[in-house]
Amino acid sequence: MSFIEAEREGDVVVLTLNRPERLNAVHLEMRDELWTYLCLLRDDPSVRVAILTGAGDRAFSAGADITDFGTTPSVLEARDVRLGRDLWGVMARLQIPLIAAIQGFAYGAGLEMSLYCDLRIADETAQFALPEVTLGYIPSAGGTQTIGRHLPQSDAMQMVTTGEPIDAQRAYDRGLVQRLAPPGEAMTVARGLARELAAMNPEAVRAVKRAVLDGLDVSLSEGLAMERRLADRVTAQR
Repeated sequence: MSFIEAEREGDVVVLTLNRPERLNAVHLEMRDELWTYLCLLRDDPSVRVAILTGAGDRAFSAGADITDFGTTPSVLEARDVRLGRDLWGVMARLQIPLIAAIQGFAYGAGLEMSLYCDLRIADETAQFALPEVTLGYIPSAGGTQTIGRHLPQSDAMQMVTTGEPIDAQRAYDRGLVQRLAPPGEAMTVARGLARELAAMNPEAVRAVKRAVLDGLDVSLSEGLAMERRLADRVTAQR
């Protein structure tokens, strides 16, 4: 059984987390398959946009499969394995736009995965939470570092310290979600957006993504210099 389904739609690729009976909870095999597909996307210049979604209508992903924790000799060894295949790093460095189409639960690692996407489309049933603290853990797939880049500090702190979920409307109002869709229509909206992006100059799209993300880690003057270099490069290719 494949835990990631990949579908090519022209120059758009849809990746589907495929464990609907487990609310698309992420386990070792799913994570490794997703890492493999994302590496293929990274190395394929013919793909212009990717969409990440979950199978079924109950969840994008309910998070890490906690029953998976006991299948490795130690927690430290499991973490070493994860670092060897840096799924989150591959997602963060993907040059093409990555859109999350979210329905139902996006909890824990499910929310963290969506935070590595560039745009999030959620239907009105979606719920978002980082509940790790209630289980005695912390969000360790980047959640503590990414949530504050997408939400005001007070909202981010409430999510990580209480584990309480927020609904799709509040997520949209706070900017965590860019577009809301009727129930069951997140993929329809995501496909439409993907087609819009795929029709644009791919070099310009990649350049603006790089400029925004890389600019978060440098001074304003350095960011402006980088922007000028990227603008010159895109102009020269026209």
